[in-house]
Amino acid sequence: MDVDLLRHLRLFVTVAEELHFSRAADRLGMAQPPLSQAVRRLERELGAELFDRSHRRIRLTAAGALLWDEARELLAREDRLRMLARRAGDGGLGTLRAGVPPDTAAAVLTALLAACAERAPGLSVDLREVTTREQVALLASGGLDVGLVHRPADTTGLLLGPEVSVDLGVVLPRTSPLARRPEVALAELSGHDLVLFPRAHAPDRYDEVLDVCRAAGFVPGRVRHASNSEFLLALVTAGHGVAFDQGPVARKEPRVAWRPLAGRPLAQRLSGAWPAGRTAHPAARTFAELAAEVLAGDRAAAPDRTGEAVPTAGQPRPWSVVYG
Repeated sequence: MDVDLLRHLRLFVTVAEELHFSRAADRLGMAQPPLSQAVRRLERELGAELFDRSHRRIRLTAAGALLWDEARELLAREDRLRMLARRAGDGGLGTLRAGVPPDTAAAVLTALLAACAERAPGLSVDLREVTTREQVALLASGGLDVGLVHRPADTTGLLLGPEVSVDLGVVLPRTSPLARRPEVALAELSGHDLVLFPRAHAPDRYDEVLDVCRAAGFVPGRVRHASNSEFLLALVTAGHGVAFDQGPVARKEPRVAWRPLAGRPLAQRLSGAWPAGRTAHPAARTFAELAAEVLAGDRAAAPDRTGEAVPTAGQPRPWSVVYG
Protein backbone atom coordinates (compact mmCIF):
# COMPACT_ATOMS: atom_id res chain seq x y z
CA MET A 1 0.00 0.00 0.00
CA ASP A 2 1.09 3.56 -0.74
CA VAL A 3 2.88 4.75 2.42
CA ASP A 4 1.83 8.35 1.67
CA LEU A 5 -1.82 7.25 1.49
CA LEU A 6 -1.50 5.65 4.91
CA ARG A 7 -0.07 8.88 6.27
CA HIS A 8 -2.98 10.84 4.83
CA LEU A 9 -5.44 8.35 6.29
CA ARG A 10 -3.90 8.86 9.73
CA LEU A 11 -4.34 12.61 9.38
CA PHE A 12 -7.93 12.16 8.22
CA VAL A 13 -8.79 9.87 11.18
CA THR A 14 -7.44 12.43 13.65
CA VAL A 15 -9.53 15.21 12.10
CA ALA A 16 -12.57 12.91 12.06
CA GLU A 17 -12.11 12.20 15.77
CA GLU A 18 -11.77 15.89 16.68
CA LEU A 19 -14.11 17.35 14.02
CA HIS A 20 -11.89 20.39 14.30
CA PHE A 21 -8.83 21.09 12.15
CA SER A 22 -7.05 23.24 14.73
CA ARG A 23 -7.36 20.70 17.57
CA ALA A 24 -6.38 17.90 15.23
CA ALA A 25 -3.30 19.85 14.16
CA ASP A 26 -2.34 20.32 17.81
CA ARG A 27 -2.66 16.57 18.45
CA LEU A 28 -0.53 15.81 15.42
CA GLY A 29 2.09 18.40 16.30
CA MET A 30 1.76 20.26 13.00
CA ALA A 31 0.40 23.53 11.68
CA GLN A 32 -3.24 23.68 10.55
CA PRO A 33 -2.70 24.78 6.90
CA PRO A 34 -0.60 21.70 5.93
CA LEU A 35 -3.17 19.48 7.61
CA SER A 36 -6.04 21.06 5.69
CA GLN A 37 -4.06 20.72 2.45
CA ALA A 38 -3.32 17.03 3.15
CA VAL A 39 -7.02 16.28 3.71
CA ARG A 40 -7.88 18.11 0.47
CA ARG A 41 -5.32 15.99 -1.41
CA LEU A 42 -6.86 12.83 0.06
CA GLU A 43 -10.31 13.95 -1.06
CA ARG A 44 -9.03 14.57 -4.58
CA GLU A 45 -7.27 11.18 -4.56
CA LEU A 46 -10.46 9.38 -3.53
CA GLY A 47 -12.81 11.55 -5.60
CA ALA A 48 -15.16 12.32 -2.71
CA GLU A 49 -15.76 15.05 -0.12
CA LEU A 50 -15.00 13.65 3.33
CA PHE A 51 -16.06 16.66 5.42
CA ASP A 52 -19.00 18.99 5.18
CA ARG A 53 -17.45 22.41 5.72
CA SER A 54 -20.63 24.42 5.14
CA HIS A 55 -21.38 24.71 8.84
CA ARG A 56 -19.53 26.41 11.64
CA ARG A 57 -18.46 22.99 12.92
CA ILE A 58 -17.28 20.51 10.29
CA ARG A 59 -19.13 17.23 9.90
CA LEU A 60 -18.33 13.93 8.25
CA THR A 61 -20.07 13.31 4.98
CA ALA A 62 -21.53 9.88 4.23
CA ALA A 63 -18.32 9.04 2.36
CA GLY A 64 -16.26 10.37 5.26
CA ALA A 65 -18.16 8.27 7.84
CA LEU A 66 -17.66 5.13 5.73
CA LEU A 67 -13.96 5.88 5.25
CA TRP A 68 -13.50 6.58 8.96
CA ASP A 69 -14.58 3.04 9.90
CA GLU A 70 -12.52 1.43 7.16
CA ALA A 71 -9.46 3.62 7.80
CA ARG A 72 -9.34 2.82 11.51
CA GLU A 73 -9.45 -0.91 10.77
CA LEU A 74 -6.81 -0.57 8.07
CA LEU A 75 -4.48 1.48 10.26
CA ALA A 76 -4.88 -0.99 13.13
CA ARG A 77 -3.84 -3.78 10.77
CA GLU A 78 -0.88 -1.71 9.63
CA ASP A 79 0.20 -1.25 13.26
CA ARG A 80 -0.06 -5.00 13.78
CA LEU A 81 1.98 -5.70 10.64
CA ARG A 82 4.70 -3.35 11.83
CA MET A 83 4.72 -5.01 15.26
CA LEU A 84 4.92 -8.48 13.72
CA ALA A 85 7.73 -7.38 11.41
CA ARG A 86 9.70 -6.01 14.39
CA ARG A 87 9.17 -9.22 16.37
CA ALA A 88 10.21 -11.35 13.40
CA GLY A 89 13.26 -9.16 12.90
CA ASP A 90 14.19 -9.68 16.56
CA GLY A 91 13.84 -13.45 16.18
CA GLY A 92 10.61 -13.71 18.14
CA LEU A 93 8.43 -15.06 15.30
CA GLY A 94 8.68 -17.43 12.38
CA THR A 95 10.45 -20.78 12.13
CA LEU A 96 14.02 -21.56 13.18
CA ARG A 97 15.53 -24.64 11.53
CA ALA A 98 17.95 -26.05 14.09
CA GLY A 99 20.25 -29.07 13.82
CA VAL A 100 21.25 -31.18 16.81
CA PRO A 101 23.64 -34.18 16.95
CA PRO A 102 22.06 -37.66 16.92
CA ASP A 103 23.54 -38.42 20.35
CA THR A 104 21.73 -35.52 22.04
CA ALA A 105 19.82 -36.77 25.09
CA ALA A 106 16.02 -36.56 25.09
CA ALA A 107 16.09 -34.58 28.35
CA VAL A 108 18.37 -31.98 26.75
CA LEU A 109 16.07 -31.63 23.73
CA THR A 110 13.01 -31.24 25.96
CA ALA A 111 14.72 -28.60 28.11
CA LEU A 112 16.01 -26.74 25.06
CA LEU A 113 12.57 -26.57 23.42
CA ALA A 114 11.06 -25.40 26.71
CA ALA A 115 13.70 -22.68 27.06
CA CYS A 116 13.06 -21.49 23.50
CA ALA A 117 9.29 -21.42 24.09
CA GLU A 118 9.80 -19.35 27.24
CA ARG A 119 12.22 -16.90 25.60
CA ALA A 120 10.34 -16.54 22.28
CA PRO A 121 6.77 -17.90 22.53
CA GLY A 122 5.97 -16.96 18.93
CA LEU A 123 8.99 -18.77 17.47
CA SER A 124 8.59 -22.27 16.06
CA VAL A 125 11.76 -24.37 16.42
CA ASP A 126 12.09 -27.09 13.80
CA LEU A 127 14.61 -29.50 15.36
CA ARG A 128 16.43 -31.86 13.02
CA GLU A 129 18.70 -34.75 13.99
CA VAL A 130 21.82 -34.12 11.90
CA THR A 131 25.49 -35.05 12.30
CA THR A 132 28.09 -32.33 12.70
CA ARG A 133 29.41 -32.87 9.19
CA GLU A 134 25.91 -32.60 7.71
CA GLN A 135 25.11 -29.56 9.83
CA VAL A 136 28.15 -27.66 8.56
CA ALA A 137 27.14 -28.40 4.95
CA LEU A 138 23.51 -27.40 5.53
CA LEU A 139 24.47 -24.20 7.30
CA ALA A 140 26.65 -23.27 4.33
CA SER A 141 23.93 -24.07 1.77
CA GLY A 142 21.07 -22.41 3.65
CA GLY A 143 19.37 -25.66 4.64
CA LEU A 144 19.70 -24.88 8.35
CA ASP A 145 19.54 -21.64 10.33
CA VAL A 146 21.57 -22.82 13.33
CA GLY A 147 23.26 -26.00 14.48
CA LEU A 148 24.71 -27.58 17.59
CA VAL A 149 28.04 -29.00 16.44
CA HIS A 150 30.77 -31.12 17.97
CA ARG A 151 34.16 -29.43 18.12
CA PRO A 152 36.63 -29.40 16.56
CA ALA A 153 34.97 -28.91 13.18
CA ASP A 154 35.56 -26.83 10.07
CA THR A 155 33.41 -23.81 10.92
CA THR A 156 34.74 -21.49 8.21
CA GLY A 157 32.11 -18.86 7.45
CA LEU A 158 30.17 -19.61 10.62
CA LEU A 159 29.72 -17.73 13.87
CA LEU A 160 29.99 -19.70 17.10
CA GLY A 161 28.15 -19.44 20.38
CA PRO A 162 29.46 -20.37 23.84
CA GLU A 163 31.30 -23.68 23.94
CA VAL A 164 30.25 -26.29 26.49
CA SER A 165 32.93 -28.81 27.45
CA VAL A 166 32.62 -31.99 29.53
CA ASP A 167 35.36 -34.45 30.40
CA LEU A 168 35.01 -37.97 29.03
CA GLY A 169 35.62 -41.17 30.93
CA VAL A 170 35.86 -44.76 29.73
CA VAL A 171 33.02 -47.30 29.57
CA LEU A 172 34.23 -50.81 30.44
CA PRO A 173 32.67 -54.23 31.00
CA ARG A 174 31.96 -54.39 34.74
CA THR A 175 33.97 -57.63 34.87
CA SER A 176 37.12 -55.89 33.58
CA PRO A 177 39.95 -55.59 36.13
CA LEU A 178 40.19 -51.91 35.17
CA ALA A 179 36.64 -51.39 36.45
CA ARG A 180 37.95 -51.86 40.00
CA ARG A 181 40.22 -48.82 39.70
CA PRO A 182 39.18 -45.27 40.71
CA GLU A 183 40.42 -43.96 37.36
CA VAL A 184 42.02 -45.36 34.23
CA ALA A 185 44.95 -44.07 32.19
CA LEU A 186 44.60 -44.20 28.43
CA ALA A 187 47.78 -46.29 28.18
CA GLU A 188 46.15 -48.95 30.36
CA LEU A 189 43.58 -49.53 27.61
CA SER A 190 46.27 -50.86 25.32
CA GLY A 191 45.17 -54.09 23.62
CA HIS A 192 41.46 -53.20 23.76
CA ASP A 193 39.32 -52.43 20.76
CA LEU A 194 37.64 -49.02 20.76
CA VAL A 195 33.95 -48.38 20.07
CA LEU A 196 33.63 -44.95 18.48
CA PHE A 197 31.05 -42.99 16.52
CA PRO A 198 31.40 -43.23 12.70
CA ARG A 199 34.00 -40.85 11.33
CA ALA A 200 31.50 -39.42 8.83
CA HIS A 201 29.51 -37.94 11.73
CA ALA A 202 32.29 -35.57 12.86
CA PRO A 203 35.60 -36.19 11.06
CA ASP A 204 37.71 -33.63 12.94
CA ARG A 205 36.53 -34.80 16.34
CA TYR A 206 37.02 -38.47 15.36
CA ASP A 207 40.61 -37.80 14.31
CA GLU A 208 41.29 -35.81 17.46
CA VAL A 209 40.13 -38.66 19.70
CA LEU A 210 42.41 -41.17 17.97
CA ASP A 211 45.34 -38.75 17.97
CA VAL A 212 45.02 -38.19 21.73
CA CYS A 213 44.77 -41.94 22.35
CA ARG A 214 47.85 -42.74 20.30
CA ALA A 215 49.86 -39.93 21.90
CA ALA A 216 49.00 -41.37 25.33
CA GLY A 217 49.99 -44.91 24.38
CA PHE A 218 46.59 -46.37 23.53
CA VAL A 219 46.53 -47.73 19.97
CA PRO A 220 43.22 -49.61 19.59
CA GLY A 221 43.51 -53.10 18.17
CA ARG A 222 40.41 -52.33 16.14
CA VAL A 223 38.03 -49.41 15.91
CA ARG A 224 34.39 -50.46 15.86
CA HIS A 225 31.63 -47.99 15.08
CA ALA A 226 28.34 -47.36 16.87
CA SER A 227 25.88 -44.66 15.87
CA ASN A 228 23.67 -44.96 18.96
CA SER A 229 24.21 -45.59 22.65
CA GLU A 230 22.33 -48.91 22.72
CA PHE A 231 24.62 -50.50 20.14
CA LEU A 232 27.66 -49.00 21.87
CA LEU A 233 26.64 -50.56 25.19
CA ALA A 234 25.93 -53.90 23.53
CA LEU A 235 29.43 -54.01 22.05
CA VAL A 236 31.09 -53.06 25.35
CA THR A 237 28.97 -55.57 27.30
CA ALA A 238 29.91 -58.32 24.84
CA GLY A 239 33.58 -57.55 25.36
CA HIS A 240 34.12 -56.11 21.88
CA GLY A 241 35.82 -52.96 23.08
CA VAL A 242 35.75 -49.96 25.39
CA ALA A 243 34.14 -46.60 24.71
CA PHE A 244 34.37 -42.98 25.83
CA ASP A 245 31.43 -41.17 27.37
CA GLN A 246 30.68 -38.46 29.92
CA GLY A 247 28.84 -40.92 32.17
CA PRO A 248 25.06 -41.04 31.56
CA VAL A 249 25.23 -43.71 28.87
CA ALA A 250 26.86 -46.17 31.28
CA ARG A 251 23.98 -45.79 33.77
CA LYS A 252 21.64 -47.44 31.25
CA GLU A 253 23.41 -50.80 31.53
CA PRO A 254 24.35 -52.45 34.86
CA ARG A 255 26.85 -54.76 33.14
CA VAL A 256 29.19 -51.88 32.32
CA ALA A 257 31.12 -49.42 34.48
CA TRP A 258 32.23 -45.84 33.88
CA ARG A 259 35.58 -44.64 35.14
CA PRO A 260 37.27 -41.21 34.83
CA LEU A 261 40.34 -40.98 32.63
CA ALA A 262 43.52 -40.02 34.46
CA GLY A 263 44.54 -36.49 33.59
CA ARG A 264 41.23 -35.83 31.82
CA PRO A 265 42.79 -36.04 28.32
CA LEU A 266 39.50 -36.23 26.39
CA ALA A 267 36.53 -33.89 26.40
CA GLN A 268 33.32 -33.53 24.46
CA ARG A 269 32.90 -29.95 23.23
CA LEU A 270 29.75 -28.50 21.70
CA SER A 271 28.93 -25.06 20.30
CA GLY A 272 26.02 -23.47 18.56
CA ALA A 273 26.94 -22.37 15.02
CA TRP A 274 25.15 -20.22 12.45
CA PRO A 275 26.03 -18.50 9.16
CA ALA A 276 27.81 -15.17 9.31
CA GLY A 277 26.37 -12.24 7.39
CA ARG A 278 23.14 -10.28 7.09
CA THR A 279 21.09 -13.33 6.06
CA ALA A 280 21.58 -15.01 9.45
CA HIS A 281 18.36 -15.84 11.30
CA PRO A 282 17.87 -13.26 14.10
CA ALA A 283 17.12 -16.03 16.62
CA ALA A 284 20.24 -18.10 15.84
CA ARG A 285 22.44 -16.50 18.49
CA THR A 286 19.72 -16.81 21.12
CA PHE A 287 19.31 -20.51 20.33
CA ALA A 288 23.07 -21.07 20.62
CA GLU A 289 23.18 -19.33 24.01
CA LEU A 290 20.14 -21.22 25.31
CA ALA A 291 21.65 -24.50 24.12
CA ALA A 292 24.83 -23.75 26.08
CA GLU A 293 22.80 -22.97 29.22
CA VAL A 294 20.75 -26.16 28.89
CA LEU A 295 23.79 -28.36 28.23
CA ALA A 296 25.69 -26.86 31.15
CA GLY A 297 22.73 -27.39 33.45
CA ASP A 298 22.31 -30.98 32.28
CA ARG A 299 25.92 -31.71 33.15
CA ALA A 300 25.93 -30.07 36.56
CA ALA A 301 25.92 -33.48 38.26
CA ALA A 302 29.15 -35.43 37.83
CA PRO A 303 29.09 -39.22 37.48
CA ASP A 304 30.80 -41.03 40.34
CA ARG A 305 33.04 -44.04 40.04
CA THR A 306 30.11 -46.40 39.56
CA GLY A 307 28.50 -44.26 36.89
CA GLU A 308 25.88 -42.76 39.22
CA ALA A 309 25.22 -39.02 39.22
CA VAL A 310 26.14 -37.28 42.46
CA PRO A 311 26.24 -33.61 43.49
CA THR A 312 29.63 -31.95 43.21
CA ALA A 313 29.32 -29.33 45.93
CA GLY A 314 32.70 -27.91 46.80
CA GLN A 315 34.36 -29.64 43.85
CA PRO A 316 35.00 -28.44 40.29
CA ARG A 317 32.24 -29.49 37.94
CA PRO A 318 33.17 -31.72 35.00
CA TRP A 319 31.84 -29.22 32.47
CA SER A 320 32.67 -25.67 31.59
CA VAL A 321 31.18 -22.99 29.38
CA VAL A 322 33.54 -20.84 27.36
CA TYR A 323 32.33 -17.54 25.91
CA GLY A 324 34.39 -16.14 23.11
